[in-house]
Amino acid sequence: MGQTINLNTTRMQCIGAYLAKPAGKPKGGIVVIQEIFGVNDHIRRVADGFAEAGYTAIAPSFFDHLETGVELGYNEEGYTRGKALVTELGLDRAVEDVASAAEAISSAGRIGTVGYCWGGTVAMLAAMRLGLPSVSYYGARNVPFLGEKPKAPVMFHFGEKDKSIPPEMVEKHRQMLPQMDVFTYPADHAFNRDVGAQYDEASAKLAYSRTLAFFEKHLAQGA
Repeated sequence: MGQTINLNTTRMQCIGAYLAKPAGKPKGGIVVIQEIFGVNDHIRRVADGFAEAGYTAIAPSFFDHLETGVELGYNEEGYTRGKALVTELGLDRAVEDVASAAEAISSAGRIGTVGYCWGGTVAMLAAMRLGLPSVSYYGARNVPFLGEKPKAPVMFHFGEKDKSIPPEMVEKHRQMLPQMDVFTYPADHAFNRDVGAQYDEASAKLAYSRTLAFFEKHLAQGA
């Protein structure tokens, strides 16, 4: 469904991005923010899914700042490499790239973001700093930034079996952002990723339905 394009960034360096467009007039646009494994087949399918739901979706290849075409496996080697890459990249540069991606699809209407794992924290920061309505899936790096004042709504999804985000961290979101929806599911980290043992179909479908309702309210109806 989609295609790879070049995306201009604020640092005068082009990076790649996967762009998927809906069949008809878009309801809005969604920046899809990767996990630590790069813009791989799974993230492209996620973008395709939002395009099928009526949105122009773009997934920036953040790692292109450091190394072109990174697509890592869901194993110890991939995890170690991905963690090193996101540490080197930094969250500030990622948020800048989200702004660039949002601008690139601005003709679609109102723009929001959705992010997973590392991308879940980037998505939250996009709401706080860029004013983009955002959905954050299991962002383990969220807590240090919960004191920032959001410029747009955020919806949070967490797995109750996720050891990297214990219940007290989830509760911190409710305490510091009481105006935002915080949902939990009987699932592990990465329950939305339909690759590997952590995938939980029932939880993923419920979270996705809530995510689509969020975007319908804040993007499609807000246009």
